Amino acid sequence: MVRSDSPAIIVDDVHKSFGSIRALAGVTLEAPAGRVFGLLGPNGAGKTTLVRLLTTLLKPDRGTVRVLGLDVAREAEALRPRIGLAGQYAAVDENLTGRENLRMVGLLYHLPRREARRRADEVLARLELTDAADRPVKTYSGGMRRRLDLGASLVGQAEVLFLDEPTTGLDPRTRLEMWNIIEELVAGGTTLLLTTQYLEEADRLADRIAVIDHGRVIAEGTSAELKRRVGTDVVRLEVARREQFEAARDALAPLAAAEITFDAEGRWIHLPVADGAQGLLRVVRAVDAAGIELADIDLHRATLDDAFLALTGSGLDEDAAVPEGGRAA
Repeated sequence: MVRSDSPAIIVDDVHKSFGSIRALAGVTLEAPAGRVFGLLGPNGAGKTTLVRLLTTLLKPDRGTVRVLGLDVAREAEALRPRIGLAGQYAAVDENLTGRENLRMVGLLYHLPRREARRRADEVLARLELTDAADRPVKTYSGGMRRRLDLGASLVGQAEVLFLDEPTTGLDPRTRLEMWNIIEELVAGGTTLLLTTQYLEEADRLADRIAVIDHGRVIAEGTSAELKRRVGTDVVRLEVARREQFEAARDALAPLAAAEITFDAEGRWIHLPVADGAQGLLRVVRAVDAAGIELADIDLHRATLDDAFLALTGSGLDEDAAVPEGGRAA
């Protein structure tokens, strides 16, 4: 087993192309053991290609990929029993029962039959699927299928688990259930690499995040570090009396950490501040001292959405065509 103080995943200057399409163009990153590493990027940025490399489904054209100290290209057979993969589409046989699916996975992991049965029952209980265990999977809801798919990756007691957009399309309640399961897995020592299109999911779960775009890592850090790259929080004020708008703007100008913006109707002022709550307090004092009457005021904290948009210039659901040398899956 990889030492707990060693990275569970090491990607060093990895390149991968499909014909003329360059999917990865020199990706380098490290994921610590026993933590959640988030991988974000627009559609076609290279996330899924990287996951396929990490899980031995592809080989890099150039560079090195190591998981648990094993080279994914040269030591794939030794690595596969130690990792698990769950994607956004449930990879289970809908004509089998949930229990039969998990037992079959256990046998594919070369577990003895008795151990495969025990692990299947254990995983079903953990994912709250015991009551439906002996029903055909085709009778399961989408959320139940997704939990069963995750369960299939747990039967072999994977040391590193790769989740490729595992909550896509789930309702909010089921997504929250999946988050709780993920947190329990990591608390038990599992290392987890997560790709997601839900930024609040990465914000809650990931200890560290890499943003990938056009096949390259363009930013890496904790969620808080990425948010700070946006620069500022914003105090938003609505002036109650339009005739006081100019006076309000003049009073607030010395407090601005960046350019003040305002609406065309002359009521709302957006004031960037450097230090959040303290900035808000200074704004309140300034408008009070100037005798400005406000209809509303609030503080907009920089979010991971803000950081992602600032870094990539697009949202996670952007679906652009792939030019030569551009984005790939």
